[in-house]
Amino acid sequence: MTDRIWQMMVMAAAMLVLAGCDAGEPYVVVKGERFSIEVADDDATRSRGLMFRDRMADDHGMLFIFPDQRPRSFWMKNTRIPLDIIYLDRELRVVSISADTPPCRSRSRRCPGYPSAGPAQYVLEINAGRAAELGLVPGDRSEVGNIEQLEAP
Repeated sequence: MTDRIWQMMVMAAAMLVLAGCDAGEPYVVVKGERFSIEVADDDATRSRGLMFRDRMADDHGMLFIFPDQRPRSFWMKNTRIPLDIIYLDRELRVVSISADTPPCRSRSRRCPGYPSAGPAQYVLEINAGRAAELGLVPGDRSEVGNIEQLEAP
């Protein structure tokens, strides 16, 4: 095989690998930053959320999807890492942010709630401090991709 053909085969294989990396992975884009996300769209996954995790990559998060838009409140029971809790309306605009929300270490199992400032249909949790790093503020719009539950019929 000539060097030229070998190079073309290697290049084609690399392109195929790269094309499939994040092709079907759900994501949210906030202020130009893309976060690979896990989707919590039923009672069981929404209840568990990010509990019992010791770390999360800086470009990862979890998107909670609710069937309706209304005031929401989250708590940090059994959550081991501090988070930014970003409440989003049905148009994916930021309603409010609970920044640098600490894990609940209460032995009495009483953990404070962190309510939205208005009705929200989605909640994005990312590592604490990321929203401030990005300059995220209420009214900012986010985008989503590869999330079956949010794709137009």
